[in-house]
Amino acid sequence: MMKAAIIGFGTISAVHIDAIAGNPGMELAAICDVNEALAEKVPEGVKFYTDYHQMVQEVKPDVVHNLLPHYLHYPVTKELVEMGFNVFRLSINWGRIFPNGDDEEPNEAGLAFYDAVFDECAKYGITPLVTLCHYEIPWNIVTKYGGFSNRKTIDLFVRYARTVFERYKDKVKYWLTFNEINIACMAGHSALGALYGLGVMEEEDINSTDRIPLSDLKGNKQRIFEALHNEFVASALTVKMGHEINPDFVIGNMIAHSTLYPLTPNPEDIMACLKQDEIANDFCGDVQVRGEYPSYIFRYFKENGIDPSFITEEDKVILKEGTVDMYTFSYYQTNCVTVDPDAEKTAGNMSAGVKNPYLKASDWGWQIDPEGLRYTLNVLHDRYPHTPLMIVENGFGAFDTVEEDGSIHDQYRIDYFRPHIKAMNEAIEDGVPLIGYTTWGPIDLVSAGTGQYAKRYGFIYVDRHDDGTGDFSRSKKDSFYWYKKVIESNGEDLD
Repeated sequence: MMKAAIIGFGTISAVHIDAIAGNPGMELAAICDVNEALAEKVPEGVKFYTDYHQMVQEVKPDVVHNLLPHYLHYPVTKELVEMGFNVFRLSINWGRIFPNGDDEEPNEAGLAFYDAVFDECAKYGITPLVTLCHYEIPWNIVTKYGGFSNRKTIDLFVRYARTVFERYKDKVKYWLTFNEINIACMAGHSALGALYGLGVMEEEDINSTDRIPLSDLKGNKQRIFEALHNEFVASALTVKMGHEINPDFVIGNMIAHSTLYPLTPNPEDIMACLKQDEIANDFCGDVQVRGEYPSYIFRYFKENGIDPSFITEEDKVILKEGTVDMYTFSYYQTNCVTVDPDAEKTAGNMSAGVKNPYLKASDWGWQIDPEGLRYTLNVLHDRYPHTPLMIVENGFGAFDTVEEDGSIHDQYRIDYFRPHIKAMNEAIEDGVPLIGYTTWGPIDLVSAGTGQYAKRYGFIYVDRHDDGTGDFSRSKKDSFYWYKKVIESNGEDLD
């Protein structure tokens, strides 16, 4: 039983999945609205598309504005209430509050929308966990300011955060500043991470008249790490401000944690794993939890030609005063690291690595490692012994089959979640202060990584398909009833 949990079992809906569709006068207002994943029909204004994941079948996704329309259908659904979720992680879209990011006044319709969402949560006793920025930086901030590479964006973000903090100070207690803030640090995806997470895109790509594969985006490490620093400062200022507005606020960071193992006992593999782990997984958490830059990062800066003079003395004070109250992270898979260039590769969540011969993988190559979750929780607790931990994304994308009678027997999804929840229980017994868990996600949605409906994550099936057919009707999978029982027992009944 998850005795340590104070928030409990929950789930997530992210604004970059349902985009900004349906918000009058705000078409194509954010990064998520100008990204189209391999679509045949391309809305005007789309700039780039996903191509970096291996497809397991031909994919012809629907256009972006036919994504699951959370904005139009916000009320907490009867299925979520029936399941008994007590936490709902969602994101406030910066562009719904300030459509251009730098508007003089906030958009009242957007503010009222989230009032309604939070009131609906309160009606059913569901605690909201709110991310302030989840891959939806206003497009105007990207093109006019250069995203967070411009220090002016710090002030714009803090103003946005103040607006929603003051508006919802009596409705929301738990907040996250930036989703997966470390994605620009992940090997092979720095330009993608810079765009999604930092709003940084090179002028050549912005001005291109061609649709650009995300893997072809250009990146500049100096600019990326300056932008990341500015995001650290914005986060720290936001944390400090939030505590002034409401001392009861609990404000965390969010890391895309891709746990790494050395492939062999070869000392070179072990050192390569350590160094990749430091940059990809540890760096951002160290700054946000400890309030200072770790020593190892400066060798990385030196070896990559990055001038760290952007770290000012004033910023050092801000970082120390604005440390987060909790460390939250996503966990989907683990990867291995080796110096052997011929080792077999595998895929993952914004990451790639070497195949682990001891693990099975999903149809998309994501290695399934529940024991790795216990390991990760223990490592993080050792690293940040005084900081509560929360898993805010964990899930399994799979092909689902609807039987003739309408039933969906997704035992494979149950088989994924059961050992992961057992691993959490073991970690709590180990002494890890795990305060909550939210799955990705409760209802089938468009995959952020591949643009597919066929890659399904939900406990609730949505009748929508990659060829554009389907009426969005919903039905319960076997995992729905199983996870409902898990929530009721607080993780004790996993049969």
